[in-house]
Amino acid sequence: MNIQEQIGKYINDQPESKRSDMQQLHRLILHVFADSKLWFLDGKNTENKIVSNPDIGYGSYHIKYADGKTREFYQIGMSANTSGISVYILGIEDKAYLAQTYGEELGKATVTGYCIKFKRLKDINMDVLSAAMRYGVEATNEN
Repeated sequence: MNIQEQIGKYINDQPESKRSDMQQLHRLILHVFADSKLWFLDGKNTENKIVSNPDIGYGSYHIKYADGKTREFYQIGMSANTSGISVYILGIEDKAYLAQTYGEELGKATVTGYCIKFKRLKDINMDVLSAAMRYGVEATNEN
């Protein structure tokens, strides 16, 4: 199964309310970042044990570690969680930036250093979410 098929299956396997929100968000991200690399992580480690929720990734940047090694990873991620959906905006150095800049205008969401978590898509301001994702991609493209 290729990445697009894995993503489609993952989204279609969600309960209806989450499925339609994830489909809409997936289309938005693909529209905003049209030529970005797609990722699908099934949440399993090398021993095939579940260690996290599966997630869909968009874009690509290189994480530089303290030992000088780099690793490619996605810039924007989306995952179903027990109470709703999480959007990950990776690579932002200032862990308070997302909450300080977008938190109040975003709507009913919990915002941490790199994660925006919400119950339903209708509860958040999509323009603000799009702006946050654009910022994250621009920030990682500069690195």
